[in-house]
Amino acid sequence: MSDERPLKVITRRDLLKGAGLASAAAMAGHAGLPAEAEASAPMAQSPATVPARVVFENLTAAEGDLLNAVVARLIPTDALGPGAKEAGAARYIDRALGGALSASKQAYSSGLAALDRYARNSRGKSFLDLPPADQDLVLKDVEAGTASSGAGSAQFFAMVLNHTRQGTFGDPFYGGNVDFIGWDLLQYPGVRTMVTAADQQAMEHGQLKPNHKSAYDVETFNKATVRVEHGDGGHHAD
Repeated sequence: MSDERPLKVITRRDLLKGAGLASAAAMAGHAGLPAEAEASAPMAQSPATVPARVVFENLTAAEGDLLNAVVARLIPTDALGPGAKEAGAARYIDRALGGALSASKQAYSSGLAALDRYARNSRGKSFLDLPPADQDLVLKDVEAGTASSGAGSAQFFAMVLNHTRQGTFGDPFYGGNVDFIGWDLLQYPGVRTMVTAADQQAMEHGQLKPNHKSAYDVETFNKATVRVEHGDGGHHAD
């Protein structure tokens, strides 16, 4: 018997119909980072292309691979372009677990283990080895809370979905939204401190060229002070 319950995935049609530029602008800054964590944000990184094999810093390699597979189903790649996996959502989450989202680290470790255990028990294979359709069925059960006793799996699903959105649509400075995939998906024109009349007209006609810059690339942007240590002597943005 097929399961008719829809998985709470995010399709491009949903995004373009329901999100709009206002929602994109709201997500373009710190992707919902707690205010008290913005000043230090130890997981912050300059925008960069995610390598073919992500080196996870706070999750184990197995946990990271599993998380990558999950986010790939939550905001999937389709004929119109790349999704959350390509946008580096898992890398964003992993780095944030060492900083602003550190309180969720244990929830990720136990939740990912429970998800994979449920996949093996219910489908006979690890989540990574399942075809996309079966992965979706597993995630439906996780979302509904039927993959564990009580509401534990539903809470885990809601947490991962929220953080996946942050990693896909937040400022790329924090490790996600690689190559501005999320902003391009929403047709968000980018962080701008001034919009001219010509810019406004171009935007209304769908002709405004996206401004592919992190908020921290704008000298006058002063929302938070972030400092990241690099081998080249460090990088900071005020």
